[in-house]
Amino acid sequence: MPNSRTSPVNQQPPPNSFRQGPDARGRFGNFGGRFVAETLMPLILEVEAAYEASKTDQAFQDEWRRLLTHYVGRPSPLWFAERLTTHLRKDAAPGMGAKVYFKRDELNHTGAHKINAVLGQILLAKKMGKTRIIAETGAGQHGVATATACALMDLPCVVYMGATDVERQQPNVFRMKLLGAEVVPVTSGAATLKDAMNEGLRDWVANVRDTYYCIGTVAGPHPYPAMVRDFQSVIGIEAKAQMQEAEGRLPDVLVAAVGGGSNAMGLFYPFLDDADVAMVGVEAAGRGLDSGEHAAALSRGRPGVLHGNRTYLLQDGDGQITEAHSISAGLDYPGVGPEHSWLHELGRVTYSGVTDDEALAAFQLCSKLEGIIPALEPAHALAEVMKMAPKMPAEKIILMNLCGRGDKDIFTVAKHLGENI
Repeated sequence: MPNSRTSPVNQQPPPNSFRQGPDARGRFGNFGGRFVAETLMPLILEVEAAYEASKTDQAFQDEWRRLLTHYVGRPSPLWFAERLTTHLRKDAAPGMGAKVYFKRDELNHTGAHKINAVLGQILLAKKMGKTRIIAETGAGQHGVATATACALMDLPCVVYMGATDVERQQPNVFRMKLLGAEVVPVTSGAATLKDAMNEGLRDWVANVRDTYYCIGTVAGPHPYPAMVRDFQSVIGIEAKAQMQEAEGRLPDVLVAAVGGGSNAMGLFYPFLDDADVAMVGVEAAGRGLDSGEHAAALSRGRPGVLHGNRTYLLQDGDGQITEAHSISAGLDYPGVGPEHSWLHELGRVTYSGVTDDEALAAFQLCSKLEGIIPALEPAHALAEVMKMAPKMPAEKIILMNLCGRGDKDIFTVAKHLGENI
């Protein structure tokens, strides 16, 4: 099995591949691009040049892989969820009920997939001579990962976080502060992830000389969507080898939660040209796709421009961005990464929606059956797996990315369940 020394960034996709892109303008078909203030354009081009150079910089690649192995703890394990599989087969027809596997990225240092791309970006920032790091965060996992990497590499760190998310993610707020980061609550708009990213971009415009903006997902202006995807692709590269070792073949279906979509792209990207592997991205349906209170940009949105890229967005009739809703702070975003929009229109990936209540039920079931408390983000993916598996033949295999652990969400879940802790 290859470990974290297997790098995605030096692999060249074949012609006519789903892994082609972005193009020279940073576009995945009609999506992506660079829609930024003129002040930022030189810095964006500097980031792109530094990232392109890093792909063939052996010292950079070796240091990133060293950190993934010895600091993060990669490769993350593959887990056959045997009790969950048995449970889902109980009400299935004879011979039905797919096997369910988890890619356990919640076991990474800091508790989620975010650290994979953060370490790559902070190494890049140091290479560029930047002396100050800023980041946005929703659920707090990207903020914790960025604060962690900055502590390790002795860099000051400012994390913008919506005031709503500060309130519902107190454990992660305290972790960031312990790690030395300044956490700035954002009160504009709905005071969630979108608003935190707005403030991050404003800070960057004002401090272009010394500051690097560490974006947490596969969104933002080019090169961020491709760069974060490439760093996160270590997930899918490992999973391919691990499935071959465990089952002698690839899985039939991949499932991952989609907010901005970095954990999903990290799993999906290495499999995109494997035609027999289906892929399902799970958006937050909130209180229902027809309720107006959800975060399902691909299911209920339309193309527009936000945060430096063209992608599917939740908008009103006048094109104004509408507020998203999800019980999960990490999925509470009115858009999605541009590569997801492209894959949606191509039909290579299917996107579905899972409600708050469905995610809560999956959260509890996984905890009781597998002894794994998932974050609310992958609980959405698990809820979709619970619908799919009983309808599939028993010889089929589903691989789900369990991209974060649930420590950060226990207060939110307890509140919704009426428990006092």
